[in-house]
Amino acid sequence: MTASDVSQRTVTNPTGMIEAPVGESRRSRRRRERAEVAAGRLSSPAASTIAIVIAVLWSIPTLGLFVTSFRTVDDIQGSGWWTALTSPLFSPYNYQAALVDSGLASNFVNTLVITLPAVLIPITLALLAAYAFAWIPFRGRSTLFVAVFALQIVPIQVTLVPLLNLYVDAGVAGSFWTVWLSHSMFALPLAIFLLHNFMKDVPPSLIEAARMDGAGHVTIFFKVLLPLLVPAIAAFGVFQFLWVWNDLLVALTFASNDATPLTARVADLAGTRGNAWYLLSAGAFLTMLVPLVVFIGLQRFFVRGLLAGSVKG
Repeated sequence: MTASDVSQRTVTNPTGMIEAPVGESRRSRRRRERAEVAAGRLSSPAASTIAIVIAVLWSIPTLGLFVTSFRTVDDIQGSGWWTALTSPLFSPYNYQAALVDSGLASNFVNTLVITLPAVLIPITLALLAAYAFAWIPFRGRSTLFVAVFALQIVPIQVTLVPLLNLYVDAGVAGSFWTVWLSHSMFALPLAIFLLHNFMKDVPPSLIEAARMDGAGHVTIFFKVLLPLLVPAIAAFGVFQFLWVWNDLLVALTFASNDATPLTARVADLAGTRGNAWYLLSAGAFLTMLVPLVVFIGLQRFFVRGLLAGSVKG
């Protein structure tokens, strides 16, 4: 008897009804036991205490940044941010000066204009490519997939000058298009790899059943696979959003004055002589506010996307 015969062997209960295959129940049992062991370790008092301590220590710099952003120049120069907790004296001047006088409001809009397409474009292209790699057989599929995956090891820095030369020759240098295309190209290898792995986790019997009902590739993609890929899409969407929003290297290389994002403008807040350094805390907190809201709002999708497929038997 082969291993496949053992895995497909079934048992009959006293009523004569056939129950689930022995191999399947065994795999489910191992999966459940591993999940219970992991949950027990992560929910122990020691693990909870360590997590709380790490969270508090990790949040202290953010609290200091937030408090400093409301302090005056004299207070910042005269004492540390923790003294404001005993003698609070706050002012919204730094935010007013950063948003209005320094023009961060327009750069905030530029960052939104850059980030949203830079998230949607690679997800759209990666979904189509991942479906082709996962469910459309063609010659050289495995080799091409390995080549796409290997592109993740190419450092971004070595591509900046060649890309900039191409953009200058095409006459689009300094526009939003250069930033959109650059972020999309850099994100595609990882996006294709992640979405391909999620699609391969879908049972082949589900795809075959749809084909037996007369569904084509378009129907299978939109009505069968896409609803199942919401956690994966959300996980990569959050990851890509945070990376693009906080990016400085691509912004400094490809964005001009009319397309300068928030990160590049915050880096210039101190001025050439450091005469506006006190605005850095307000500008930095404005920069991190939207990613914080996005991550908290999509945290459950992000965690589900990262943990999916991690407890295979």
